Amino acid sequence: MTIPATKPVEELSYEEAFAELESIVAALENSQQALEESLALFERGQLLARRCGELLDSAELRVQQVNVRLPGLPEQDAPEG
Repeated sequence: MTIPATKPVEELSYEEAFAELESIVAALENSQQALEESLALFERGQLLARRCGELLDSAELRVQQVNVRLPGLPEQDAPEG
């Protein structure tokens, strides 16, 4: 099962990268690929995971910046449970 790489990783949104990463994990778990194809999928998966992490870090930074600019907003506490 070959997963077509439609876009360069750096152009993918979080949702696109995560969906492709899920497909790659499923393909690797299937273990029906040749070694070279498995390695290529693994390498693409590593790039996608890094991209997802970068996008999440960027979103977290933006939230922190909004909190600094709008200090009057109440902080949301974690739900007690």
